[in-house]
Amino acid sequence: MSVEDDQSPEGMTRRQLMRHTAWFGAAVVLTVAGGEVISQVTGPGEAPAALANDPNALRFIQISDSHLGFKGTANTAVEQSFTEAIDQINALPYRADFVVHTGDLTHLSTPAQFDQVKQMMSGLNTGHVFTVPGEHDSVDDHGQKYRAAFGKGTAGDGWYSFDMHGVHFIALVNTLGLESLGHLGTEQLAFVQKDVAKLSSDTPIVVFSHIPLFALYPKWGWGTNDATQALSYLKRFSSVTCLNGHIHQLFTKTEGNVTFHSATTTAYPLPHPGEAPAPTPVTLPAGKLKDALGIREVQYLEGTDRLAIKDVKLA
Repeated sequence: MSVEDDQSPEGMTRRQLMRHTAWFGAAVVLTVAGGEVISQVTGPGEAPAALANDPNALRFIQISDSHLGFKGTANTAVEQSFTEAIDQINALPYRADFVVHTGDLTHLSTPAQFDQVKQMMSGLNTGHVFTVPGEHDSVDDHGQKYRAAFGKGTAGDGWYSFDMHGVHFIALVNTLGLESLGHLGTEQLAFVQKDVAKLSSDTPIVVFSHIPLFALYPKWGWGTNDATQALSYLKRFSSVTCLNGHIHQLFTKTEGNVTFHSATTTAYPLPHPGEAPAPTPVTLPAGKLKDALGIREVQYLEGTDRLAIKDVKLA
């Protein structure tokens, strides 16, 4: 057996892990049939035409892991990369209903870094900007500075939910009780249970978090230790999509009615699971950094059972 075929602790081979990370420029169309989420990877520009042209479609953008304040050879100008991501969003042929940043907005959670990222995101051409914190956004204060900057209207340690175009969105915080893995906690779990109790089972659910809500690679803390409990409250829904950051690379996984999509970063890449002793920033050859950075476009038409997800390299 080759090294590439060795089983990881999570039951996935390295070959499988690698295969799930080479997605840039592809549109992932999720179709719900009989309670099962079926994903299909298509080529650039092949998102459903009905979504591309329908003015009633929901369109939003996911960005993640901007790490403003990072200083290192992996990216010596993270502010410039983030500016380019914002410019790329603003240059889209439509105005996104919202942009969501799935954590690690800053690198050291200083007031100056939060002020900078907030000012930069104010330039986004969108109806709303939503965020969830990463562990770098709560380095020394359990997320207090993050919530002072971005926590208006949230509950508990910064979680919340909202509805748009027939979709129910849940934003979770799993970066404050870190030991070896992400953690939600009993108060937030109770919030999820109560939040979805009133919803019809055919309501599409989209969940935002920083750390993945499944055991992607626990050895590196790439998982959430009580996510199974949270997801148990979503079992009755026919379509559940979880969008996260944290791992700085593209990855997808489907379990029953839930499809997980990890996003890339606007800052710097991290190694693939098991390729290094620890998930430390990777310095790429000259001219290759932008190949590892990007944004994610998501579109949905109310009354249909399809989400179109397109990951795009930083131009």
